[in-house]
Amino acid sequence: MKTFALVNLCIFYFSFLSAQSVTDTVVTDTLPARTLEEVIIKAYEHNRKLADVAAPVSYTGQEQLNRFNNISILPALNQSPGVKMEERSPGSYRLNIRGSSLRSPFGVRDVKIYFDEIPLSDPLGNTYLNQLSFYNFQSIEIIKGAAGSLYGAGIGGAMLIHSMPLQWQKTATVDYSLGTFNTTNLNFNVKAGDNDHQNVFNYSHQNSNGYRQQSQMHRDIASYESRLKISDKQTLHAFMLYSDLYYQTPGGLTFAQYDTNPGMARPHAGTNLGAVEAKASVYQKTFTTGFSNEYIFNDYWENTTAVYGTYTDFINPGIRVYEIRKEPHFGGRTVFRFKKQIGKTILQINFGSEAQKGFFSTKDFANKYGTSDTLQTDDATNIWQYIIFAQADIKLPYGWIVTAGASFNKSSVQNTRLSNVPPTAQTQVFQNKILPTVSVYASVAGGFSTPTTSELIHTNGTIGTDLEPEDGVDYETGVRGSLLHEKLYFDINGFIFDLNNTIVQRIDTSGVYYYVNAGSTKQKGIETYVSYRLADHITEFFDDTRVFASYTFNDFHYGSFKQVNTDFSGNYMPGVAKNNFVVGLDVNTKTGLYAHLTYTYTDKTFLNDANTATASSYNLFDARIGYRRKLSSKWKLEVFIGADNLFNTKYSLGNDINAAAGRYYNAAPKANYFAGISLSNLRR
Repeated sequence: MKTFALVNLCIFYFSFLSAQSVTDTVVTDTLPARTLEEVIIKAYEHNRKLADVAAPVSYTGQEQLNRFNNISILPALNQSPGVKMEERSPGSYRLNIRGSSLRSPFGVRDVKIYFDEIPLSDPLGNTYLNQLSFYNFQSIEIIKGAAGSLYGAGIGGAMLIHSMPLQWQKTATVDYSLGTFNTTNLNFNVKAGDNDHQNVFNYSHQNSNGYRQQSQMHRDIASYESRLKISDKQTLHAFMLYSDLYYQTPGGLTFAQYDTNPGMARPHAGTNLGAVEAKASVYQKTFTTGFSNEYIFNDYWENTTAVYGTYTDFINPGIRVYEIRKEPHFGGRTVFRFKKQIGKTILQINFGSEAQKGFFSTKDFANKYGTSDTLQTDDATNIWQYIIFAQADIKLPYGWIVTAGASFNKSSVQNTRLSNVPPTAQTQVFQNKILPTVSVYASVAGGFSTPTTSELIHTNGTIGTDLEPEDGVDYETGVRGSLLHEKLYFDINGFIFDLNNTIVQRIDTSGVYYYVNAGSTKQKGIETYVSYRLADHITEFFDDTRVFASYTFNDFHYGSFKQVNTDFSGNYMPGVAKNNFVVGLDVNTKTGLYAHLTYTYTDKTFLNDANTATASSYNLFDARIGYRRKLSSKWKLEVFIGADNLFNTKYSLGNDINAAAGRYYNAAPKANYFAGISLSNLRR
């Protein structure tokens, strides 16, 4: 049995935040708009206004999500400083929080993701974020850096997805949009019941031919959620989600290929098939069901307990192998909360546990022009992971907040190679680690991140026996608040993060992905977000009009890192741009007309450890204009048109880091356009 045993001891915040409220527009599916002052941040079980959360947390609500094309959450998340979501091809996403995608050639790793109360990440940290449609997201909270005691091991952070609307109203809505590359998106949504008996059914169908050769995709997602208030003390929440996704994978290009024809797929090279010949693609079907119960025992004690089960059927005809994976896993999470006011001091204690169990089957075959051929490896992987956590939170007079927490994390992986005769099991033991941390938001927080199953098992079926967990310490300070009668909102933080045993991805000349510990990294950064409300229900024409800017500075270097006889110490970490800047203007009028304009600058990005290959800097300009109006007491209409990359910029997004033969580049679409309509029936 392979065992990882971890301890994340003591996240301690010491912060002073102004008690004044923060406002910003958040447009929901009902009118009028809500303000950020009314939105409660649930991270760390705080349930506080954003200004009162002493941690690097960013919030993405309906206002940010609906600024773009209603197909992907990618552009909305990329407004947040320190966060970069990438798309290697339609349906293939990667999430980068402060450089976390260094170990993610594809998919989402090193970021713990929760869908409401349920872990969406599997027992060893891989997340199929593409199993959700744009319409499954009502709001998103992202905890940047070491995720903290309540969410277990994780260096990149945590994402909390909230799927139920902030304001409840019975509606039946149909949304339809179309765009360049034969992209279509159809969504049906029905909300039935009342405030105490909420039922939501959603169906989405998305289709695209893609910008590049071999980049078609189609996706069908059906979900049902129910939230029932049984009594004043008890609330039940249940959901089911089924996703059927197919997308083609065009593969990375060399610079010469990218420069000559960025829309081409990876061509035939040596003995390896090209992406078209191999019919490189992913067939992914996922079914998830979950149930949670919130119970208030008395004025001081309450509990939330959730259980879930997930089954993923994953087939991947790749460049080198034809992979078939079956990934059933289940688990649960329980959190007890104690809250009491003692004089002018409020004490809150949270404690609980989380556990996940997985039984994965992975078979790799030779890929014979898109069909499975000779069996290469057959692996059975047994995964078990649990967390025990506790956190104490004291809110003192005059806005002082002190938080301390600790968690114990343990993971075990047993991999049996069934294709060997006789079958063989892989064993490796990691020693327990205790990392004390002290912080002042100013904070000092420790974090650990275990290797995932995909990182332990190379894509040619061999198993890495010397891969160790990452561990590091994050030093952070920040301030957020509002000025000028709450018209100006600001959120500024700086951090220094030292990471040891950094897990980085390699791709050999045969296209095999594998992972190594790369010594240490030194990561320093500044993240800022500022918005200013130009009009706030005070003019005859304009309504909730604002300008915002987001800036991220990253100074990420390797510390001590040698690979064989090559010394990369002091080099820039690949995959992270030094400067990222986003500025936007939102204009809303009382007639229903609106406009959302966004400019993005991303600095050049190094693509390998030697810093000899780069992706060029790029400028993007996106726009969406539309008209929304309540036609009557029962009907609401919205129509919109827009464009992405109006500058027609040639750039690469979702680059393959440290790829062999220089195949780093995955070209993103040039100028593309979209239009859509949404019609809602508001029922009483």
